[in-house]
Amino acid sequence: MASKKYIELQEFTDPELMDELNQTEVQYQKMTFDHAIKGLDNPILLKEVRRDIARLKTEVRRRELAKLSPEEMTSRSKIRSRRKRH
Repeated sequence: MASKKYIELQEFTDPELMDELNQTEVQYQKMTFDHAIKGLDNPILLKEVRRDIARLKTEVRRRELAKLSPEEMTSRSKIRSRRKRH
């Protein structure tokens, strides 16, 4: 079952999604710095922000793959099959 955050991400446009990704990465950097210097009240927030970044990157990649032409998908499949053999 899809989480609410995943459903929200699907409603974003491409520029909004990239903007959200950049903002979330900056927020994560600030949080890690603050945690190293003085500690956070709730360090579990770091894990949640990391997961949000992963969700955003996954949605960006899903959209990139959806835009590929059939020829590009075919060549991508060949590359992936070669990787599996090794």
